[in-house]
Amino acid sequence: MALAIWVPTRLWMGGVVSPKRDLDLIQSLADKVRQLALCRPLLLAVDGLASYVSAFRHAFRSKFPRAEGEAGRCRMVSWQNIVIVQVVKQRVAGVLNVERRIVQGAKDMVEDLIQITQGKGVINTAFIERLNATFRQRIHSLTRRTRTLAQHPETLVAGMYLVGCFYNFCDFHHSLRLKLSVGSFSHRWVQRTPAIAAGLTDHHWTPAELFHFKVPLPHWQPPKQRGRPSIAILQLAQQWAS
Repeated sequence: MALAIWVPTRLWMGGVVSPKRDLDLIQSLADKVRQLALCRPLLLAVDGLASYVSAFRHAFRSKFPRAEGEAGRCRMVSWQNIVIVQVVKQRVAGVLNVERRIVQGAKDMVEDLIQITQGKGVINTAFIERLNATFRQRIHSLTRRTRTLAQHPETLVAGMYLVGCFYNFCDFHHSLRLKLSVGSFSHRWVQRTPAIAAGLTDHHWTPAELFHFKVPLPHWQPPKQRGRPSIAILQLAQQWAS
């Protein structure tokens, strides 16, 4: 299971499940992050797996049309201001060594983005490691020496989305609370969930509200076919749009 988190709001951005931890798994996760990202300065922190670097570099590209009269496909141009850092951990003779690398981007830009996203600190993957621990704690199939094995990948995917949505909308996060002044000498803390901090909702959701929420269906498009579409397909598309 590969997960992604938006550090400033602690929002779980999504995840993918695969029998193996290979390039296909990491590329699927990078593509999910790419769909949610805007073209602006972005800091990507990953661990020592080499697949992360190649996957994110491949995902964060856009098509650039060729000049007029120039033949061939559109060129793929990498996004500007994308910073990739790695935290490589190795244990040698019982001693844990931590190496922090800047794979792509300038050092001053890394420091500025760290200041913006987490306020202080160094290059780290502590936030996603804590999120991984939360998922392992709440999904019995991921704990060690468990009797509740996931027999099918769909079971683990369903559990991942259940825990992730509950974490985003129903769990108060201690680091996201805001200090609200009351009077001249007192204050109180306003608790927030990752979804509130990200602006996805304006209130704390109950489990019942989460489970009864109806997810809208994706926009339907008629299938591609040669020739003119049939009258039935046009009528169905018009009904769906209305």
